Amino acid sequence: MVDAFTDRAFAGNPAGVVLLDGPADERWMQAVAAEMKHAETAFVRVDHVDPLPLRWFTPVAEVDLCGHATLATAHVLGGGRSFATRSGVLTCTAEDGWVEMDFPADPAEPIEMTTPLRAGLPGVTVKAVAQAVSDVLVEAASADEVRELRPDFAALAEVPGRGVIVTAPGDRPGLDVVSRCFYPSYGVPEDSVTGSAHCTLASWWTPRFGRANLLAEQASARGGLVRTTLEQDRVRLAGQAVTVIRGRLIV
Repeated sequence: MVDAFTDRAFAGNPAGVVLLDGPADERWMQAVAAEMKHAETAFVRVDHVDPLPLRWFTPVAEVDLCGHATLATAHVLGGGRSFATRSGVLTCTAEDGWVEMDFPADPAEPIEMTTPLRAGLPGVTVKAVAQAVSDVLVEAASADEVRELRPDFAALAEVPGRGVIVTAPGDRPGLDVVSRCFYPSYGVPEDSVTGSAHCTLASWWTPRFGRANLLAEQASARGGLVRTTLEQDRVRLAGQAVTVIRGRLIV
């Protein structure tokens, strides 16, 4: 188990990382993920040369892209690796205790506010709503609204797609962006730190700031920091990680 997007244990986003020395049954991987109960558990084939086959499962479903579990996997394997995934080949590099991941950008296009979104985000002054491939992005009026939000998860579960990102400009020096991410329909009411959501956040905020490099905070209870760099249709995401448990699956 690895805490990702943090430099200390028991913060950031915990991910399971299962090292496989051969093929694994999909139902078994889903059962392991349900047993682990992390937002995502990564399964990586270490009997290959790079790019290593990598898959991610929430407690209830397989997902196409996961940032924090990719960061966790690269951390366990030594940082600089590449992975073959549902979202293509993802390359990771390591420097000065940080792992940087090369991900596809996921820009969001403006859409109309919907009833489930309005019901699911009480107290949020909505400045914009946009749809990305994975998530719906909602821009709030302030970081305070993001931090203080008490969402209605049942309503958010009715929003089509993977989940909902709520975001606003940062509220302290050096911090550009604040966000929180909700995935109740995938068995994750609130994700602690969502790397893949920053593929959308970087695409949304970078043009507004007028510079490629941003520092983003995901303001969950555990919290975490993500460095983002937008380059055309790719986003580089950087974070730190800490291994907290090593063990062996016996079934």
